Amino acid sequence: MLWKNDKEMFELAKKEMFVALVGDILDKMGYTKQFLSPHLKPLDSSMVTIGRAMPVLEADVFSEVMEQSRNPIMQKPFGLLFEALDSLKEDEVYICSGASPNYALWGGLMSTRAIKLGAAGAVLDGYSRDTNEILELSFPTFSIGTYAQDQGPRGKVIDYGVEIEFNGIRVKPGDIIFGDRDGVLIVPKEAEEEAFSRALEKSRGEKLVRKALEAGMSTVDAFEQFGIM
Repeated sequence: MLWKNDKEMFELAKKEMFVALVGDILDKMGYTKQFLSPHLKPLDSSMVTIGRAMPVLEADVFSEVMEQSRNPIMQKPFGLLFEALDSLKEDEVYICSGASPNYALWGGLMSTRAIKLGAAGAVLDGYSRDTNEILELSFPTFSIGTYAQDQGPRGKVIDYGVEIEFNGIRVKPGDIIFGDRDGVLIVPKEAEEEAFSRALEKSRGEKLVRKALEAGMSTVDAFEQFGIM
């Protein structure tokens, strides 16, 4: 093993890999549908997130509190949002889906709490808000855009730490989320060791290819010699 624990693996990935590279390896392994929507972008192009998935399931509602509901969650503002946020552990990514794109799923105070807990980022199938505050905090946040409308009377977290579906891709607790300006990738837990080991090998090989191309080698010869392009 080239790493002893998650922290070493994540640091190695940030230092020597990038999302497209790991995605290529997953393709070779037969995991060909692991990228989330290309509409997901970081609030700042330099933001990178990598960590274990802490999936969150959101649902649309039509008032902040529904007193007549048989479901106790409907009587709580924001549902289980605060419990979900407080459950974040070090190097986990808050990844949320299930809502309509009519309101923001993440904001500045949530980022502040996530940073205090050591979380690695937020990935949202919807909007974020409080953009200036999040940028000041430099908390890696990936969303379909920014929109100020609050989720208070419009959405609730109905569960967390459970398997969810995000853009048609199943996301399980503990899967690895790897995101940069080129996309957000879901690395299944059972594939992570092989995927990152092979990605690291390819990354180091690409440096040799780059040097060969800079020295004048043709792409045909480079691919024949290194098997990388």
